[in-house]
Amino acid sequence: MTQRSLILFGGVALLYLLTGMFFSWNLSLSILNASLIGALMAQGVNMQWGYAGLFNTGVMGFVALGGLGVVLASSAPVPEGWAAGGPRLIGALIIGALIILGAVILYRKMAKVARRGWILTAYLVAGFFLFRAVFDPAVDAIEAFNPSTAGNLGGLGLPILLSWPVGGLIAAAAAWAIGKTALGLRSDYLAIATLGIAEIVIAVMKNEDWLGRGVKMVNLTERPWPVPKEVELQVSPWFLNMTSSLGLDPVGTSTIVVKLAYAMLFIIILGIVIWLAERALNSPWGRMMRAIRDNEVAAAAMGKNIIRRHLQVFVLGSAVIGIAGAMMTTLDGILNPGTYQPLRFTFLIWVMVIVGGSGNNWGAVLGALLIGWLYLIVEALGPNLMTILTSGLSEGPLKDHLIDSGSQMRLLLMGLLLLVVLRFNPRGLLPEK
Repeated sequence: MTQRSLILFGGVALLYLLTGMFFSWNLSLSILNASLIGALMAQGVNMQWGYAGLFNTGVMGFVALGGLGVVLASSAPVPEGWAAGGPRLIGALIIGALIILGAVILYRKMAKVARRGWILTAYLVAGFFLFRAVFDPAVDAIEAFNPSTAGNLGGLGLPILLSWPVGGLIAAAAAWAIGKTALGLRSDYLAIATLGIAEIVIAVMKNEDWLGRGVKMVNLTERPWPVPKEVELQVSPWFLNMTSSLGLDPVGTSTIVVKLAYAMLFIIILGIVIWLAERALNSPWGRMMRAIRDNEVAAAAMGKNIIRRHLQVFVLGSAVIGIAGAMMTTLDGILNPGTYQPLRFTFLIWVMVIVGGSGNNWGAVLGALLIGWLYLIVEALGPNLMTILTSGLSEGPLKDHLIDSGSQMRLLLMGLLLLVVLRFNPRGLLPEK
């Protein structure tokens, strides 16, 4: 790392230290953990945009799929749900996959048939009704069992840490399917397609209760956690003895210890991803990806398969985003599809990459730590700041509305910051070499 990089990272670290010293260490560590997860998401976007110039505006969808991976892998299974309709549901999904495979084969075999489109449409319509005839009764039977607390199939009951790569694999599989159909589009059309597909993913997660209980949410707090829980520490003799000897409050200290443990775990995962990303970026593969990004025509003339390489980096970046989504669901302890919003999980991640410096792995991390701190500290302090700014106004609806909307100052700040960076330093704080 250069001297400039060390100074910038030191300045960001100072922000977190000052937050802990003047506000609370709990707040500072909460912001740090959220920012570390954001840094991993930014790494995925940086692979797609910084390496290959792929404009993916569907980040939110891959984050949600990563969170779904935690539920499917680590939540407790629901035997009654499986008994009610599990085998029929699996059969329906196999039928659906075979119908899609048949459509692909039919499309290729009938390349020279004049009415291929009509025949393919009739085949897909018939296949759709066959699929729903098997799928709908199975779903109804599963969701009918105790819908207030279950109504789904549950998961495999695996350890939480194993669910993180599962989330990445689910996101990668979705990225492969999307990439096979959308990566041939021009960059602006690719952005529209990925945004629409992300909304479809969220809509499916909200409405298919058998999958992850939809908007009823899945509570994961009963599963074994990757770090000790606060309540476990508060009854541990060694922890109570340590806090007593140091004169610390066991409750507050346990929260800080747990958040520190999460931070160390996230830093290890982020460090591994950055190490791998740096090796890839500086390898012949990385140089080829940058050559394709800078001039697709010249790269194609040298015999490079542009679509295949784009698909590779799109899947890799999406897998990293999926792992970050799984980590976030683990940290929150619940999966709520209604909380996935484009502003938080697409726009903000893009701001992190642009401000930090696209094409630079360390720049993406710096941007995530800085933007994450700004976004969350303004959310926490916005109402207090607005109270000071409106102190000269008389009491009334206007003043109350401004104070209540203080947390939304973060949106204004993010927009202004992005405009300033694009105007005066468009390559970011740590630009690509």
